[in-house]
Amino acid sequence: MSDQFVFLFTIFVLAVFIGYYVVWNVTPALHSPLMSVTNAISSVIIVGALIAAGPVEMGFSKLAGFTAVVLTAINIFGGFVVSQRMLQMYRKKKPLNGVPQ
Repeated sequence: MSDQFVFLFTIFVLAVFIGYYVVWNVTPALHSPLMSVTNAISSVIIVGALIAAGPVEMGFSKLAGFTAVVLTAINIFGGFVVSQRMLQMYRKKKPLNGVPQ
């Protein structure tokens, strides 16, 4: 094993642990802003996936790029749906009979 592989693998393992603790320690009030940031990151990922899916010749990179486009699109649109539902929880409810309560 090369020293570079061990170095990069160590960084990967540390990133997994830090990511796990950061995500699971988020307070509920920050879930909507966190979801919006996740959507922004996914929009950057989809650009790279479109570039990978773009070549004319059919190969593994085109298939992987297409799969990445589909999965990232699901993530983006699902994130927007969740964000909208969470933001609706904080809006004032309209009275049913038109009389303010």
